[in-house]
Amino acid sequence: MKCSKCNKKAVTFIRYNGQYLCKPHFMEFVERKVKKEIRKQGLPKGNIAVALSGGKDSIVACYMLWKILRHHKDRKLIAITVDEGIKGYRDKTIRIAKKFCNEQDIEHYIISFKDEIGMTLDEISKIRQELTECTYCGVFRRYCLNKLAMATKTKAIAMGHNLDDVSQTILMNFVRNDLERMARMAPHKKVQPGLIPRILPLRSVPEKETTLYAYLKGFEISEDECPYAIRAMRGLYRDIIINLEEKHPGARYSILKSYLELEECLEKLFPPAKLKPCKICKQPSSMPICMACQLKEKLKKRKH
Repeated sequence: MKCSKCNKKAVTFIRYNGQYLCKPHFMEFVERKVKKEIRKQGLPKGNIAVALSGGKDSIVACYMLWKILRHHKDRKLIAITVDEGIKGYRDKTIRIAKKFCNEQDIEHYIISFKDEIGMTLDEISKIRQELTECTYCGVFRRYCLNKLAMATKTKAIAMGHNLDDVSQTILMNFVRNDLERMARMAPHKKVQPGLIPRILPLRSVPEKETTLYAYLKGFEISEDECPYAIRAMRGLYRDIIINLEEKHPGARYSILKSYLELEECLEKLFPPAKLKPCKICKQPSSMPICMACQLKEKLKKRKH
């Protein structure tokens, strides 16, 4: 098929808008959406960090921000990789992340569960009991990212979450009736002392488009799935979203738009929690002892 905008050969068909696009027009299509999201969400002056795992989404998010910020005098792009300690999985993606940062001359930092928590996720998995690996990983990843972002004087952290990820999260929160968690979703508009706000450059880009963009750019990426994801509830919602999109093209955008319509109401219902330094680690927390320190203590008792 021919591109809807020119006579070149199309590389993809965008079902939700009925367009066939060639390589140049597809790249322009994706980049325009990312630039629009960044303008909407805003970029503070100073260091902007990308949570760089080495997967397709974080690589594309990092590249897009690099393209935008490389000539900025008042903003600097850095990359932060969290090493959870998943043998045969994370070591591969760290190598990819390092290589990408070297090629683009991006300052790259790595922080590990082993150093910060005292255990790798593989070790946690053996003594986790009732909580899934994803529960520990989510809390500890946020802790590590925020800690290193604070140390590097970062003003915002860009996450690689794409449209599929965001629509899954919205649906999960609706099903769980967790409107307060929905009100806390990134991108964060209000800056809380000690808590680095997140931005989502790929929020309106479907996963298939980030994958194709990475492929057409020739990026080395890892498409391996975390071995612990099999026990995550997110997989169920991912399948629901895929089926919805197959039968009703544009369903993901509709879910996102519905959330955006409700966003202002949610902010009024659930204003930002008052944060205080955790009594143990001094990281910001709505509780006297943060969840990361609570889970660390639980693991210590199980280990001994």
